[in-house]
Amino acid sequence: MEKNENIEMITGDPKKAINKLSLPIIASMFLIFANNIIDSIWVAGLGPEPLAALGYITPLFMILVGFGNGIGAGGNSLISRYIGAQDKHSANNAAIHNLILSIIFSIAVSIIFLTFMKPLLLMMGASSVIDYAMEYGFIVFACTFAILMPPIVGGAFRAEGDIKRATLPIALAAIINMILDPILIYTLNMGISGAAVATALGPFISLLLMFYWIFIRKDTYLSYNLKDFHNDLKMYKDILVVGIPASLEQLVLSVLTIFVNYMLTIVSGPVAVAVYTAGWRIINIGMLPAIGVGTAAISVAGVAYGARKYENLRIVARYAVKVALIASIIVCIILIIFSNQIALIFSYSQNSAKLAPLIAGFLQIMSLFILYVPFGASAGNVFQGVGKGTISFLLTTFREFILVLIFAYLLGFTFNMGEFGIYCGMLLGGGIGSLICYACLELYINKLIRGGENGV
Repeated sequence: MEKNENIEMITGDPKKAINKLSLPIIASMFLIFANNIIDSIWVAGLGPEPLAALGYITPLFMILVGFGNGIGAGGNSLISRYIGAQDKHSANNAAIHNLILSIIFSIAVSIIFLTFMKPLLLMMGASSVIDYAMEYGFIVFACTFAILMPPIVGGAFRAEGDIKRATLPIALAAIINMILDPILIYTLNMGISGAAVATALGPFISLLLMFYWIFIRKDTYLSYNLKDFHNDLKMYKDILVVGIPASLEQLVLSVLTIFVNYMLTIVSGPVAVAVYTAGWRIINIGMLPAIGVGTAAISVAGVAYGARKYENLRIVARYAVKVALIASIIVCIILIIFSNQIALIFSYSQNSAKLAPLIAGFLQIMSLFILYVPFGASAGNVFQGVGKGTISFLLTTFREFILVLIFAYLLGFTFNMGEFGIYCGMLLGGGIGSLICYACLELYINKLIRGGENGV
């Protein structure tokens, strides 16, 4: 199989591959999460109600993002395994199948979200801010294709080790959004609708850039020519076997957020939802090292599995956890020390000043959640890389939707600890679940090494 520098890198030393792939991913994800926070900051200037509306729409938006990342992970996994097996023709064909699926899912998901958005928001307890939520949500979900397709196409770029093209468009989308937010929200007096337009326009421009590389410049390692395409239902299935469970993982996380928002609404009202919305976006930034390393591990694990180098899988899993955990500890300490200063960015206006001490308290508690993420994220992504998306989904569901939700409910309501109990329950359930997930991965790799499973 012909190789270029990216392919040489991704099929070589797993540690070096993870280092080279993860740093740009973390950087682009930082811009994405910074963009989300800046969205919250600008919307917070409109008052607690618009910020709470953003909090109610966020779980639905993250389901949309989850579909993109999930299908992208499925394409990444399949293409990586073909590259590891040195079958470039099949890798090209898989990349085209991945692109076709992105179009199909964009249309289907947009129709579903626009149809059921209002009843879902009302079920989540957003009746007091429903007008704001609908105003924002309609614009975003009408532009589903712009948000859904870039991470799916980016999955193919990551599979061939072209991390620059996988991350640059995503970073560009975040930068465009950050520039447009204040202009559309305040200068043009569009309010929360301006935030929605900015959110959709950035990814659309990024998608155009990706299409330029693929169809006009045509200098990617993977080929998207029709001569490389022959319709293969098995390829769709193989992508979806990983992609659907990976997408459902984000659905599980979003449903969990819906339940958390609902519980917080009961115990403290919309202000608690606003605090959780703002504070959790800060916590998401702290998760970036683990998420970035885990995302890189999909490609490296897929190549190792395709080449049947199962010892490399163990190296990938343990090295990913080690690097991510060290970074997560550092980030956790920083967030705890500077929680008061960080909280001030959400309280710059008279309307939102009362949120500052509440957000600071949230950060001091929930920053501990970051310490568990390296174990669960690395396990889930390595399982996705080897094509075991269902295992990753089941472990995520057990961790987030069962353990986290049960402990949050028990401490928040059964033990009458209120808002503080909900947060402590999330910490306890997440910690136990993440360690269980990683233990399952070690057992699976040991089984492979002993010769219990072979082939792509």
